[in-house]
Amino acid sequence: MQILASASPAGHRDDLVLLRLPLRGEVDPGAVSDLCERLAAAGELVLADTIGVATPRRVRRLVERVAILGRPVGAHLHNTRNTGYASAWAALEGGAEILDASVGGLGGCPFSPNATGNVATEDLVWQLERDGVRTGVDLDALVGTVGWLAGLLGRDLEGQLYRAAPWPPTTS
Repeated sequence: MQILASASPAGHRDDLVLLRLPLRGEVDPGAVSDLCERLAAAGELVLADTIGVATPRRVRRLVERVAILGRPVGAHLHNTRNTGYASAWAALEGGAEILDASVGGLGGCPFSPNATGNVATEDLVWQLERDGVRTGVDLDALVGTVGWLAGLLGRDLEGQLYRAAPWPPTTS
């Protein structure tokens, strides 16, 4: 397990990210929890699955286990095996307050063969908003940005929403 802590100016929160590395296999949830407990200076704890092997039940249990430490908990998820969005929802149910995502699902893990991108921000925001979780994100502007970025890059992006028909449908 590798730990990255971001430097922050005085008065700002420190962030902690725990990374699962593909060559090490499963990471013991107890070890993650113990490590989080020892990192008392971290302002928030963001649990990361950078290779896309997380499943909803495991994410929820780990978030619950870390959330009892009393600091904000978040999740950074990839959608390599199509479990990223369900795992994000499970993280919320487990007590996560922060969800990382990227526009269009851009990103990936250079250390994991065939790893695809992050959970797409627009897909995640649509899912959350549709189920009554207010995000404060202007979804129409976000979807427009993803379409623009796909055109700029000259390829389809991992996200789905920018290619889907509007829902609920509008009647004329």
